[in-house]
Amino acid sequence: MSDRTPPPDGLVIVDKPSGFTSHDVVAKMRGIAKTRRVGHAGTLDPMATGVLVLGVERATKLLGHLALTEKEYLGTIRLGQDTLTDDAEGEITSSTDASGVRRDAVDAGIAKLTGDIMQVPSKVSAIKINGVRSYKRARDGEDFEIPARPVKISSFAVYDIRDAVAEDGTPVLDLVVSVVCSSGTYIRALARDLGADLGVGGHLTALRRTRVGPYKLDTARTLDQLQETLTVMPVAEAAAAAFPRWDVDAKRGKLLLNGVRLEMPQEYAGAGPVAVFGADGQFLALVEELKGKAKSLAVFA
Repeated sequence: MSDRTPPPDGLVIVDKPSGFTSHDVVAKMRGIAKTRRVGHAGTLDPMATGVLVLGVERATKLLGHLALTEKEYLGTIRLGQDTLTDDAEGEITSSTDASGVRRDAVDAGIAKLTGDIMQVPSKVSAIKINGVRSYKRARDGEDFEIPARPVKISSFAVYDIRDAVAEDGTPVLDLVVSVVCSSGTYIRALARDLGADLGVGGHLTALRRTRVGPYKLDTARTLDQLQETLTVMPVAEAAAAAFPRWDVDAKRGKLLLNGVRLEMPQEYAGAGPVAVFGADGQFLALVEELKGKAKSLAVFA
């Protein structure tokens, strides 16, 4: 008989290091948790650090249903230089003296980029254009356009403005900003568009994600910390925290697990995914209301 400890089952909130892709973090977590069943929700660019939500074992089935629609970032925007990738990873394509840019002009530019806006993602992004990743088209030297997409910028604030001198001697301005936005927003595209509006160019030099949906940086752990102690939010706890809870008795729980579409209480109509818990408190399934009945999204019992 094997004495091998079963892999953990739940969500892991990682504080992603700079230089790692989201896939690199998943690969590392497979080694730490000793299982292949690891997935992530919401990618982070390699340069960025901060909150990355991972699912281990059965929790991978939760990832696609988590309401991770709102995200929060702290970043630094450099005004005075454009880059190929709209961030510090790409080569500089133009430099302009930004020392004359006034605070009121910055505030006016930020106001235009707040609220419901149409945003063109960076060409060096993972967006697919006719089935081919945008970054691949850009790398191959193709001339192409990415259609603008609607995004919501709930808050875009400047904490600090610092005078600086770029490596090529150009006087630049570094803005320390915070952004609360919808999923699918590119912060480096905000930097690019703010710089364009001010006529001096702009790119992102640092980015830290401080929140994804309900998951904040204070609950995140670095890969080194997770290597020492694997901190996992159990799948039942993760479901209870993320979704409305519906408790059913043993009989209805058994029917549900056998594929019977139970009548759902009116309070869950239009609520999106609902976590169903059995009489013993066991997390049974994720369902959604469809014509008054429970349609199964994923079974966990």
